[in-house]
Amino acid sequence: MLNSERRLLASIHDVSPRFLDPVDRLADKLAGHLGGPRFAMLVVPDHWGEAPIAGDAGFRARLRDWHAAGVEMFVHGWYHRDEAAHSGSVASFKARHMTAGEGEFLGLARGEALRRMREGRALIEDILSAPVAGFIAPAWLYGPGAMAALGEAGFAIAEDHMRVWSPLTGGTLARGPVLTWASRSRSRIAGSLLFSGLAGRALGRMQTVRIAVHPGDASVPSLLESIDRAFVRLSHGRMPGRYGDLLGPA
Repeated sequence: MLNSERRLLASIHDVSPRFLDPVDRLADKLAGHLGGPRFAMLVVPDHWGEAPIAGDAGFRARLRDWHAAGVEMFVHGWYHRDEAAHSGSVASFKARHMTAGEGEFLGLARGEALRRMREGRALIEDILSAPVAGFIAPAWLYGPGAMAALGEAGFAIAEDHMRVWSPLTGGTLARGPVLTWASRSRSRIAGSLLFSGLAGRALGRMQTVRIAVHPGDASVPSLLESIDRAFVRLSHGRMPGRYGDLLGPA
């Protein structure tokens, strides 16, 4: 069931030792707009197989500090890298055009998706000594195997480009597109700036608005300015919230 309160949900994706400096800068920026660390972090256990959290005591301590300050923590895949050979026109289109080889859970079979979900959850919960908020697939892309695995993994919350839902019940918790930016090419930067301006106005009518930022955004001044404008516009009449709020009273 959709919650009727007007909320702004914000998240930082790709939280990994590989991107510690830009994540720090984005965390400071979001906290400034939201009045504190009232946002989510999407944690990648071993980004592209090159940045394992398990072997980085300093980063594990940072995760604990952020969580203790009030940041929600989500499992965000395992590698964040898509190594599947996709069959079918829809999956192939998504893999080519909706992400730069990072839709890790788009082509995984149910068993492998479930294994990575469970191991990612166990790793992060062991670091935090607390439950994670949920699971969000890299690039918001889920194949049939990942969707089937979500129902078994026991996560309370998941999201894609267009909605937030509970894998435990199948119920939708919030609807509407997530506002995000792309930094990997000049054309995508330009497209992001155009879309964010249009979406910033259109999303003003939504009950729950989601804003997601990525480490690459921190190196592009025009994107940072656009992010600032989006927070100013979409904060009006909304309370900064937590994804867990969508589940209702505990």
